[in-house]
Amino acid sequence: MAKFNLNVNGKNFQLDIAAQTPLLWVLRDHLKLVGTKYGCGIAQCGACTIHLDGVAMRSCSLPVEAVGDKAITTIEGLSEKGEHSIQRAWLEHDVPQCGYCQAGQIMTAAALLKDNPNPSDSDIDQAMNGNICRCGTYTRIKAAIKSAAKMEK
Repeated sequence: MAKFNLNVNGKNFQLDIAAQTPLLWVLRDHLKLVGTKYGCGIAQCGACTIHLDGVAMRSCSLPVEAVGDKAITTIEGLSEKGEHSIQRAWLEHDVPQCGYCQAGQIMTAAALLKDNPNPSDSDIDQAMNGNICRCGTYTRIKAAIKSAAKMEK
């Protein structure tokens, strides 16, 4: 066990935990932030996406020791009241179906818009590649990202 100081959603936490514990389980089991979902456990589906210093990362395969002093943002920390443009666009376009992939999809889309406020279809396809939606709402996801980009302007 080792002590880790983590900054999660702007709050500091000190945890005594095994260094190889995946960040996903630290968030869900130790900090009770359950918006980030477990999907595949091998960083292939995107359900566990969080931001690490603003960069979209898969938390299921990221050991807590790799976080260092980087700021972690989960879906709970993206917007306190769900007012982020991507969250509003998600609702506007009726993207959620079962909802399981939504946190990861939203976090990936938010990171894309932060880095590229006017993404092309190709940019969106590339950024969102690997975020699996079991319900197949990919057309609505793309439309929501485009709407959110317009809201940001």
